Amino acid sequence: MAEDTGLYQKFGRSVDSGETIFEEGDTGDQMFIIQEGQVRVTKKIGGREHIYAVLGKGEFFGEMALVTNEKRTATVKAASSCKLLCFNREGFVNMINKNPKIALNIIDKLCRRLQNSNMQIQHLVKRNGKALVALKLYYTFKSEGVENAPLYYDRTLEDISLNLDLPRETVQSYLEDFVRLEVIRISGNKINLADMEKLNALTESVSA
Repeated sequence: MAEDTGLYQKFGRSVDSGETIFEEGDTGDQMFIIQEGQVRVTKKIGGREHIYAVLGKGEFFGEMALVTNEKRTATVKAASSCKLLCFNREGFVNMINKNPKIALNIIDKLCRRLQNSNMQIQHLVKRNGKALVALKLYYTFKSEGVENAPLYYDRTLEDISLNLDLPRETVQSYLEDFVRLEVIRISGNKINLADMEKLNALTESVSA
């Protein structure tokens, strides 16, 4: 994405090395495009922090804040001194209306990210599908709120199967294992969380 002095004057922000731009769990309504420097994207899995990506000039992050009201799903810190463009939804729409090439560039990068994520998921599934099902279930409960349980069994089974590209029978078998381990309870078409700590522990082998 070409640097634009006018854009930076209007939307620019300087960030010092080591500064936290946002943390996992924060609320936010801005996305960021890197004009100079690098940022490190990290995510907590199984209670440990893992580096998800290091992004540099021309890359962007935080874009989901423009289309959803969900909390930040990762922590982003400056790996060096950075110059960023910061946009809320209105500012982003105005910017791409004036700079359509930027919109095309973002769409291209989003498609590449999705393709890369799908490849990573397939590699992880081959390593430990059961832990990934646990991880997906963990984040589903977290996003829904434990107090708002139960989850609908048929919908959850379908979502996990499609998301991880696993046969329904395999996912169903893992869920039954979680029942035997007293991690969840299944009654009719409902899944209740029995022990969040046990479920969290099951996810740790994803990154082992």
